[in-house]
Amino acid sequence: MLAIKLMRTGAKKRPSYRVVVKEKQSKRDGAYLENVGTYNPTRQPAEINLKMDRVRFWIANGAQPTDTVSRLIKASGKSEASAEPVTA
Repeated sequence: MLAIKLMRTGAKKRPSYRVVVKEKQSKRDGAYLENVGTYNPTRQPAEINLKMDRVRFWIANGAQPTDTVSRLIKASGKSEASAEPVTA
């Protein structure tokens, strides 16, 4: 089964993360199928960059996001909606 998970990168006490699609049982920093974004919690505000079209593709094909990644997807969706101009 596939999962969309966080993969830790960065230096000691300065974490940054890749949002990746991988097998659910694989190690946190093991091999992955696709990198779909990044998350940097050390910035103010936290920096979230996701390729939403690829995230939607993998979810449609059965990948399940972890709880944290679900929260990041929702936050990224809200910021995209406020950044897009409203046309009437």
